[in-house]
Amino acid sequence: MAKRKIIWTKSAKSERRDILDYWIKRTKSKTYSYKLNKLFSEAVNLIAEYPQIGRTTNDGKTRISIVRDYLIFYEFSKNELIIQSVWDARQDENESEFDYT
Repeated sequence: MAKRKIIWTKSAKSERRDILDYWIKRTKSKTYSYKLNKLFSEAVNLIAEYPQIGRTTNDGKTRISIVRDYLIFYEFSKNELIIQSVWDARQDENESEFDYT
């Protein structure tokens, strides 16, 4: 089977960048952000290969994968993996557009 094309939505890219920038400012170093970004990349590549590993949400088509304290929301088809959001699980869930209960 050909590998799924990974597509990051505009909002997911922005959220990922914001998370990484936050850690650069907080730690005054890029080291942790590099490691976290690598974890995100590895997780997304694994999801692209095995998309059913994530937990389903109430809408039935969106799934969630956990990477440390972060939730990666995604949908997939035979040819694509669409990353919809990267959410810090420590944030107020009422701020999220996704229902992951």
